[in-house]
Amino acid sequence: MQRVKTRKQPNLQSPPMPAPSRIEQIAERVERLLVRHEEVQRTNALLQDQVEALTRERDALKSRLAAARTRLDALLDQLPTDPPQDPSSRS
Repeated sequence: MQRVKTRKQPNLQSPPMPAPSRIEQIAERVERLLVRHEEVQRTNALLQDQVEALTRERDALKSRLAAARTRLDALLDQLPTDPPQDPSSRS
């Protein structure tokens, strides 16, 4: 029996990239964590600004409410204490 020689097809794919070393993997993760940390810090700063603004707004509203209550109490104090008589009941 005679063997038929087959031609090996050329490999058209690019050679596989070597797997990144453990140090490179850790370095990439650290870089991603640092970027994420910076994002979280920026978000936190924006949220702190919002909390401060809302606290100022709340305090201003509380002050306005107290002033309105004071004015309302003063108006209530000016009301007569005797109930008004019904004009039809007067004879």
